Amino acid sequence: MLTDILQLFVAGLATGGIYALAAIGFTLLWQTSQTINFAQGEFVMLPAFFVLIGMGFFGLPFWAAALIGVAVSIVTLGLMFKKLMVDPMLNHGVLPLVIATIGLAILMKEAVREFYGADAWPFPPLVAATNVTVFGAALAVQSLAVLGISVAAVTILQLFLNTTRTGRCMQATAQNPTVARLLGVPVERMILYTFVINAGLAAMASILISPIYLAKFSNGETLGLVAFVAAIVGGFNQVRGAIAGGLLIGVLDNLAASYVSTAYRQAIPLILLVLVILFRPQGLLGRREERAV
Repeated sequence: MLTDILQLFVAGLATGGIYALAAIGFTLLWQTSQTINFAQGEFVMLPAFFVLIGMGFFGLPFWAAALIGVAVSIVTLGLMFKKLMVDPMLNHGVLPLVIATIGLAILMKEAVREFYGADAWPFPPLVAATNVTVFGAALAVQSLAVLGISVAAVTILQLFLNTTRTGRCMQATAQNPTVARLLGVPVERMILYTFVINAGLAAMASILISPIYLAKFSNGETLGLVAFVAAIVGGFNQVRGAIAGGLLIGVLDNLAASYVSTAYRQAIPLILLVLVILFRPQGLLGRREERAV
């Protein structure tokens, strides 16, 4: 019993780490530019196909294709998304931008289905499909590798935000862009960096989760919903909240699938969302925000 729980817990943490990477993107974009990107799930789905194109059409080895896929994602899902969609639409308010990102999500999903079809495509694993025994429990090396990479990425991001000048400028922009601008912070550049970081995290999440769930055009639907719920559950205005929300949902999802029913697996994040909204609307680790009206 304990070994089974340990296996499910580690696998849940690995999946939750991927959810956290996508949820952090929601939080960063909202903090710096008051932007909600409902194409975030497709941002996680698409880089896997960039990698497959690099391997299939250009004959690149996996790691070279992965690096190029991340670079292409940063340019298209970070720089181009910010310049071609967010900047023109944000002047018209948040709601038109939300509608535009929903339309972008549909466009990206249908474009991938048109080009690659509706079938799920195998994706190269990061490590060999072997197990290691810890306290009598057989833990998948794949899960440990995913968890380790996710923790490393989050740690590096936190160190960047808290110890570098650029990171502190990004935090100042998130807290109060008007005051940050008066103090000489290049606010627009900081916001652009946020979109670049979001694209990089989405690409990393795509490469980590695709060996587990395969590469499929519809993956973004579930990933986007769960990441959005994770950001709200943890606290939409806190990066650490997005991390906690992603890990919590990943663990509960795995435990529920094994001990309750796989039929209700997708309902767990929604139930958790309802409970958080009812009893702690600012999120588990979020802070209350008061706005003058």
